[in-house]
Amino acid sequence: MDRKDVGILAMGIYFPPSCVQQEALEAHDGASKGKYTIGLGQDCMAFCSEVEDVISMSLTVVNSLLKKYNIDPKLIGRLEVGSETVIDKSKSIKTWLMQIFEESGNTDIEGVDSSNACYGGTAALLNCVNWVESNSWDGRYGLVVCTDSAVYAEGPARPTGGAAAIAMLIGPNAPISFESKYRASHMAHVYDFYKPDLASEYPVVDGKLSQTCYLMALDSCYRQFCNKYEKIVGKQFSISDAEYFVFHSPYNKLVQKSFARVYYNDFMRNCSSVDDDAKEKLQSFSNLTGEESYQSRDLEKASQQVAKHLYDIKVQPSTLLPKQIGNMYTASLYAALASVLYNKHDSLNGQRIVMFSYGSGLTSTMFSLRLNNGQHPFSLSNIASVLDVTEKLQSRHETLPEKFVETLKLMEHRYGAKDFETSRDTSQLQPGTFYLTKVDSMYRRFYSQKLAEETCSGKTKCCNGFANGH
Repeated sequence: MDRKDVGILAMGIYFPPSCVQQEALEAHDGASKGKYTIGLGQDCMAFCSEVEDVISMSLTVVNSLLKKYNIDPKLIGRLEVGSETVIDKSKSIKTWLMQIFEESGNTDIEGVDSSNACYGGTAALLNCVNWVESNSWDGRYGLVVCTDSAVYAEGPARPTGGAAAIAMLIGPNAPISFESKYRASHMAHVYDFYKPDLASEYPVVDGKLSQTCYLMALDSCYRQFCNKYEKIVGKQFSISDAEYFVFHSPYNKLVQKSFARVYYNDFMRNCSSVDDDAKEKLQSFSNLTGEESYQSRDLEKASQQVAKHLYDIKVQPSTLLPKQIGNMYTASLYAALASVLYNKHDSLNGQRIVMFSYGSGLTSTMFSLRLNNGQHPFSLSNIASVLDVTEKLQSRHETLPEKFVETLKLMEHRYGAKDFETSRDTSQLQPGTFYLTKVDSMYRRFYSQKLAEETCSGKTKCCNGFANGH
């Protein structure tokens, strides 16, 4: 069996239609003007209404991907889910998704959920890629789902929420293939962001520490990535060796700082990608210790300034969805990748994208992807057309901050609850979307799918979907 160019063949994204403008949220929260929009670099934030959750979003995105790329569910041999949104402490989200495959008689599918903050999606993806490259591969596709709903308690972290699900089909001869030899990871034990209170969906966050950990992990991964590249290729790696850099995006300001940090690394490694003017501006920071460099606001400012022209070319195209949807945890990095594919699909042939994945607590990996135009339906242009980002963003419903806060209060009250029915209000959902109808007295969850409304004998027909909670 041919195992060339293993990687991502197809991609789909789903995010809730409810969103709140960050500018409106600033005013509502009494924050200074620009705190969320300029300070965090965010424009808008998606959130789940009471009829949506990580399971319904996953069902929607998987169902849609199989249909849009015309994939027979029997052709999936491994399914892995990355998520940090705990619905059940024992039963994986993957098991709910099996309903789609059971219908076609396919129950022979390996894989379960991976969880570690925002990194679970990357773990799931690497597992599927490794499976296709291994002796265990049975010739079928792998399927990766990244799904999360990021919500925070009232306070300064709340505007860094978001929600989405992404599905990726994995196999050989992919238009987005992995350069597996250059992968580099950095793992450590840190309490920067964690969710120890099982009665609450909200995390405990040490914001300042988390940012330092992120940049430290980035440095470590980049250093090792460059070493591996240099050993194999025999020449120095620098920013100029990749057309795009895609970062996990808790909020856009951190992405700006991250790319500037990579540029500073190139300066410290004396790379030719750093011009004389930049060298002059960064010279005074060349003797800082690692710890000093993470705390230096002047270095942060100077490196962002000298890297700005490259940021606009190499990073900015990846920021479309993360700025519009917010932090999607495990889906965040892949929504950023989807933004590049959507924005640049006609000029990516032969190009390299460097990806940086980070999950608090702490796990991180840097890896690189090679792109080729591919062949229909697994082509970059078809992936861009299925992603249909502009249309999806434009058809959202803007919610007032008051309504957003009210929804979060209801979800807070319902977290871990049983014996309730939702409003089943699907007025904002597109046909094909799955939604939660009730949770019974034994905590079993029931979902339906909104079908295109057909009127027969004066009645609206809808689907009772997966209502028997297998």
